[in-house]
Amino acid sequence: MMSAGKLMYSLMIIIVIINTVNGNCPDDEKKTFPVVTITNTSVNATPECAMPTDCKAWKELGIKQNGVYPIKPDNGSAFQVYCDMETDGGGWTVFQRRQDGSVDFYRYWTDYENGFGNLTGEFWLGLSKIHRLTKEGSNTLRVDLGDFGNNKAYASYSTFSVSDGSTEYILTVGGYSGTAGNSLAYHSGKKFSTRDRDNDILSDTCPQRREGAWWFEHCNFSHLNGRYHTNPTDTSGENGVHWRNWKGDGYSLKFSEMKTRRNN
Repeated sequence: MMSAGKLMYSLMIIIVIINTVNGNCPDDEKKTFPVVTITNTSVNATPECAMPTDCKAWKELGIKQNGVYPIKPDNGSAFQVYCDMETDGGGWTVFQRRQDGSVDFYRYWTDYENGFGNLTGEFWLGLSKIHRLTKEGSNTLRVDLGDFGNNKAYASYSTFSVSDGSTEYILTVGGYSGTAGNSLAYHSGKKFSTRDRDNDILSDTCPQRREGAWWFEHCNFSHLNGRYHTNPTDTSGENGVHWRNWKGDGYSLKFSEMKTRRNN
């Protein structure tokens, strides 16, 4: 049974987080039930204050609605993320989404490091933030995919992390399961590459040939940051939103969403 002291401490923490959700800092007196209303949903918007470490922490507090929430995964600055609270138990922190081609993903290193887009639409959260989310403990990666025929598939990896900027954000994935096929294992252990920072093994750069940025090698079995095609078969040299083991090299997907959740 929880002691009175521990119970009081837990209630205080919940009140702090409730105030945070309402846009108040911890010393505010307003204590109302969480209703998240965030008007600036830009990837790089700075929340006023935040307590939970990730979307799973929000889920554990009883939050069930998909949406934009503030988090603070470490001692660094807080930032906003989109939380998927429904898929496979919820608590997923989404870090990439493609759905309509409204955002240009053929960008430079600084863009991919810091993030771009809007959390309610198409976006890339930022390599530096993905590293902060995955640098400690054990994490799962889930990739949800959709084609232009309204078919869906997913790939799950029980091991997932992205290293820091000093090592150029090396991808580590393992423990595949799912319905989309394992098109990401080929990229595990590779550095990230953009149009202005090439870390693949080809002299003719993969980011330029594939019109995007990814953990390329020679060049790719998957590439979800490629050029968006409204005609799924109008691709050239695998430059579309690409997942080889599901739809093949010549098909560009309508939808992709990459998300992570800690395992403990």
